[in-house]
Amino acid sequence: MGELGLTQDELARQMNNALHKITGRPGDVSARSVRNLLSGATRRPIGRTCAALEEVFACPVADLGFGPPRTAAHSEDPVLRRTFLVAAAGTAIAASPVGRTRLGQSDADRFHLEYTELLRDDSRIGGARRIENRAVELAARIQSSLAGGGASDRFQRQAYRLASDVTCLAAFAAIDASTPLRARAHLDKALALAGLARDSEATYRVWDHLMLTSSQRENHGEAAAGAEVLKRSSVARCDPLYASLGHMRHANALARLRQPAESLRALNLAEKAFGRTRGEQPSAWITFYCRAEFDALSSYVWTALGEHERAESCLHRTLAAIPDGMVRNKALYTAHLSLAQARQGEVELACATGRQAHGMLLSASGSRRTTNTLASTRQVIEATGTKAPEVVSWIEESRQWI
Repeated sequence: MGELGLTQDELARQMNNALHKITGRPGDVSARSVRNLLSGATRRPIGRTCAALEEVFACPVADLGFGPPRTAAHSEDPVLRRTFLVAAAGTAIAASPVGRTRLGQSDADRFHLEYTELLRDDSRIGGARRIENRAVELAARIQSSLAGGGASDRFQRQAYRLASDVTCLAAFAAIDASTPLRARAHLDKALALAGLARDSEATYRVWDHLMLTSSQRENHGEAAAGAEVLKRSSVARCDPLYASLGHMRHANALARLRQPAESLRALNLAEKAFGRTRGEQPSAWITFYCRAEFDALSSYVWTALGEHERAESCLHRTLAAIPDGMVRNKALYTAHLSLAQARQGEVELACATGRQAHGMLLSASGSRRTTNTLASTRQVIEATGTKAPEVVSWIEESRQWI
C-alpha cells in the first residue's frame, strides 16, 4: 500500500473496481475489511477478496502474507466461487463456457491486436499500473480461452506464447515503475507459459526481464548469470540480434561488478553481433533494440565504468535517432543525459536537460526509472554546492517532480 500510495479507503475502492471488472458485479469491500486484513484479524480471506487483492497488487495472496482462501459453499454463489478460485490460482478469470466452439486464427489475431495496442501504449507512457493490470487481464483471458479444450496444438502453442509475452509486458511495466519484486511474480508465471508454448524466443524474453529485475535489486552477480543464459540460448545462437542483446546485458552486469576488461570485451562482442543482424522483421517485443537503443545501453556501460563523456556521446546519438513514438524511452534517456552532464560538472546544462526530460513524461506515466534518474542528477548537483540562482531554482523545482 505504501508503494502504491494507497489509503485504506482507496484500497477498498480499487478492490471493488477489480471485483466489478472480474465479475461484472459491484464489489462490497469496505475500509473495515481492509483494516481486518492489515491487523491480522482476517488471515484467510474468502475467494472474492483474494481475487481482488491479486488484481490490485499483481501478485499471489501468499506474497501478501495470507493463507489460501476460505471457500465455504454457503457464503458465495457456486459460479462465483469457481470463478474466484480459478483467479486466485492465477490461471484464468472465469470458467470456460460449456460447448466452446473450436478456436481459430481469428481468435489469435484478436488477442494479438490487443497485445500490440498495449505495447504501443507502454512505449508512450511507461510504468503505468493500468497498463500492467490490463496486461494481466489479457493474459488471463488468453489462458481462459484454452481451458475448455477445442484448440489445435498449433493454436495452443501460439496462445501460450502470446500469454507469456503479455505477462512479460506486465512485468516490464513493473520494472519501469521500479518494483522488481512485483515484476518477478509476473515473470514466474511467464516462464511457465513460455515452457507450455515450447518457444525459445518467449523463454529468452523472460530471462531478459529477470536479469533486469536482478540489476534493479543491485544483485549484479545474478544479473551476469542471467546474461549468460541469454547468450547460450538457442535463439541467440541462431539470431545475431538476440546474441547482441545478450552480450550487451552481460557487459552492463560486468561493468557493475567492476570487471572493466571483461565488460568491454562483452561490449565489443555485442557490437560485432549487432553488425551481423539481418534485415528481417524481428518479434514485436525486441524491435526496441535498434541502433538508438544499442547506443543507449552502451551509455550505461560507460557510465558504470566512470566514462561519463563517452556515455554522453552515446546518449546524444540515441536521442537523435530514437523514434518519436517511444516517448517513455526518450524521457528516460534524456534524464540519463542530464545525469552524465552533471557528473562532468556541466551543472547549468544538466538542469536544462533535466527539465526537458521531465517535460516529456506524460501525465499518466509511472516511469520511476526516469524520475529516479532525475533524483540522482539532483544529488550530484547539490553535492557541487553551487549557489547559482538558476541552479538553486532548479533544485527546488525538481523536488516537486520526485
